[in-house]
Parts: sequence; C-alpha cells; structure tokens
Amino acid sequence: MKPLKIADSPTIILGLQDEIRRSEESRYDHRLHGLLLVAQGMTCPEVARLLGDAPRSVEYWVGRFERDGLAGLLEGERPGRPRRLAEKQMEAVDRILEFASASACFVNSASGCVNHGPRWPRRIPQCRKHIKKTPRLDAGCQR
Repeated sequence: MKPLKIADSPTIILGLQDEIRRSEESRYDHRLHGLLLVAQGMTCPEVARLLGDAPRSVEYWVGRFERDGLAGLLEGERPGRPRRLAEKQMEAVDRILEFASASACFVNSASGCVNHGPRWPRRIPQCRKHIKKTPRLDAGCQR
C-alpha cells in the first residue's frame, strides 16, 4: 500500500503540536499516549521522538505514573515567571491604561498608540509618558 503524504508537513506538524498543547485536557491525553507507547515496549527516546517531546519529559511521565498512577499525569501548578511589578504597581498600570484608553492616546494615530482590547494596548511603549508621570511606579522593578 502506498504511504499517504500530507502537504507542507513541517508546518502541519507544528500546528498539530500547538493544538495538542492548547489545553490541560489535551496535554493529559498526550501524556497518556506517550505512557501507552512505553507500556507497549517502546523506549522513552523513541516515544519522545515520535511525539515531539524531550526524552526526559517522557521519563518524568513514566516516573510520575509509577509513583502516583493516572493522577501523576495530571497538570500540576504552573507558576511561571514571577511578576516584575508588585500588585499595587500593577493596579497603578491598570489605572493608567484605563485612563489612557479613554483619552486620545489610544485613538491618536500620530502617536502610534492604538487600543486593541479592553485592558491592555498592543503598543504599550508609546504610552511610557503616562507611566513615567506616576510616582513610584517603577519602585521595585528589576531591570
């Protein structure tokens, strides 16, 4: 039987990997598939290559499954990078952006500042003058 081909497969592969990673549930299913392949006798590097993950990730999945069962494959806390601004500073930025979005800053094409959403503008750097006017907003920022 002739093997089927998908046109522009490198792009399609990236898109499919993004789709797999889009939600907690799909990532869980992805780990289940990896674990199933290991249970069927494939090595972690083989599974990793097949699924587009790092071999160490597959090893982590197997270890967590061995230790915690299916619950070990569920998403854990994903704290991410710590904020550079304190909560009060973020509130000040929100107030500035709310004020600026109501003013000409975000509708003035000459300033290059355009509002693209209810909370955060896409081009924040053009609004630095508003932020710099707020005292102590940059206190505590790490640069």
